[in-house]
Amino acid sequence: MAFLPVLLLLLLNVAHRAESQDSDSAELLPRGCGWGLGRPYTLLCDLDSIWGVAVESAAAAGVLTGILLALVLLCRLRHVSEAEKRSGVGPILLLILGVLGLFGLSFAYLIEQDESLCLLRRALWGLLFAVCFSCLLVQGVRLRRLGRERRSPGGCALTGLALGLSAVQGIIAAEWLLLTVLREGRAACQYLPLDFSLACTYVLALLLAALTAAALALCGKTRQWRCSAIWLLVTCLLSLLLWVAWIGFYLYGNDWLGRSPDWNDPALAIALVAQGWLLLIFHAIPESHVCLRPPPQPTAPDYFDTSQNSTRMRETSFDEDIPLSHRQFVENQGYGYNDENTAGLRSGGGGGQPNSNTGARPSAPFRSNVYQPTEMTMILNGGAVPSAPPTYTGRQLW
Repeated sequence: MAFLPVLLLLLLNVAHRAESQDSDSAELLPRGCGWGLGRPYTLLCDLDSIWGVAVESAAAAGVLTGILLALVLLCRLRHVSEAEKRSGVGPILLLILGVLGLFGLSFAYLIEQDESLCLLRRALWGLLFAVCFSCLLVQGVRLRRLGRERRSPGGCALTGLALGLSAVQGIIAAEWLLLTVLREGRAACQYLPLDFSLACTYVLALLLAALTAAALALCGKTRQWRCSAIWLLVTCLLSLLLWVAWIGFYLYGNDWLGRSPDWNDPALAIALVAQGWLLLIFHAIPESHVCLRPPPQPTAPDYFDTSQNSTRMRETSFDEDIPLSHRQFVENQGYGYNDENTAGLRSGGGGGQPNSNTGARPSAPFRSNVYQPTEMTMILNGGAVPSAPPTYTGRQLW
C-alpha cells in the first residue's frame, strides 16, 4: 500500500538531488562508490560503512521475496476452495504490502537528511508498523473464531478492520507533524527520540493486542488451526522483543555509548529490515502455505475389515424402518407356495393313480418350493441361516 508512494518519493528526491548536485570531479568519493553515486547517497555504496550496504541488500532481497509471495497467492487464489482458508488471504496480502513498505522506508535512512525526507520518515514509520500489527491482530481474531466456532469472518471484513485500526495511527502521525512542524515551527529533522518513541505508543498497543489474541487462539477446541496460532504467537513475541531492543538502544544505548546523533539512523534502518524479515519468515510464509495447502481427501471405508464387531448388523433395527404390511408381504413372497406349484405337486405325486411310481417326477415344482431364506431373514438373524421357514399364524397354504 505505502511501498509505491515511498519508492516514488525516493526516486523524485534522487532525481532532484542529482540535478542540483555540483559536478565537481575533484570530490573524493568513498571506497566502493562510483557510477555517478556521490553525496548524499554514499551510504548505498560505501564499503567503509558496511551497515548501509548490508541494510540495502537485505531490504532488496526482502522486496523480491514479498513480491514473489504475493504473486503466488494471487495466482493460486482460485484453487483455495475452503472459506476458512480464503478468509485469511486478504490480511496476508495486506501484511505483505506493509512489509514492502517497511523495506522501502529503510532506503530513506540510507540518504542524508533533508526536510522532505524527514517528513516522509516520521509520517510513514508508525503507519507502516500499524498496518503490519493490525494484520496480526485480525489474524488472531480469525484463528480464535475458527478454534471456537469453526467459522471465520470474511476476508474483506478482516481487511477492512485492519485498515481501520491502522488509520488511527495515521491520524496520530498527522497530528504530531502538524503540532511540531507547522504550529511550533520546528524543523522536521529536529525532534527528540523520546517524542518519536511516544508517537508509536498506539503501534505498541496493537502489538500487545495481537499477542493476546494469539494466546487466546491456542485455547480453541479444534486442533486444525493450532499450528497457525503457534506461528502467530511466535511472531508477536519476537516482534515485541525486537521493539524493546530498538527502543532501548535508541533512547539509552546511543547516549551510553556516546554515539547519539550518529547511530540513530542505523538503529532505525536495521529495525525496519529486521521487522520486515521477521514478519515474512514467521507469519506470511507459513500462513500462505496453510492457505494454499490442498484439503485432505476423505478416506473410503474398508468393507473387507473383519476387525469390526459383527453384532453391529444385529443391533441395527431394520424392522423399524419397514412398514408391517410390507414386511409381511416380503416374507410371504419368500416363503409361500404358489397355487401352480402346489397343483403340480399334488397331480404328480398323488397315491391314488395306478402309475404313480413310474410317472413323471415333479422335480421342478418340488425344488422351487424348497425353503430358501432371503437376505432380509439372514440380516434379521445376524447372519445365521434358519433351518425352517417361520411359522405363520394366518392362512394355511396346504
